[in-house]
Amino acid sequence: MTRKTIRVTAAIIRSGDLIFATQRGYGEFKDGWEFPGGKIEPGERPKDALIREIREELDADILVGKLLTRVEYDYPEFHLSMDCFWAELAPGSELKLKEHEAARWLEPSELDLVDWLPADIEVVRAICDYLSD
Repeated sequence: MTRKTIRVTAAIIRSGDLIFATQRGYGEFKDGWEFPGGKIEPGERPKDALIREIREELDADILVGKLLTRVEYDYPEFHLSMDCFWAELAPGSELKLKEHEAARWLEPSELDLVDWLPADIEVVRAICDYLSD
């Protein structure tokens, strides 16, 4: 049986040394922590999808930087392919929770304090590897 692949993009939003994390407020993975983002629509570039998703979910504009990692993860019902980009808030923009239950700005040493969704654990590892270089 061929598993459905869902292509998504996620923002690792930084402000100084802090990294932004959100807690899902809906769906099968409600209450799990993740990096904000969402599905890439057909014909859409990952960076453009990320800008759109952050506007929709957090009512904010971001500046998207370099790709940190691509996570390939098998959930029981689907395969997730997630492009994860460094990002920062655009000048004058503020994050407002529209779909998430909670959010936190975390120091890199605090990244293990929240209950990440399984695919996002891979992103945390990539962040830690990047910051330790």
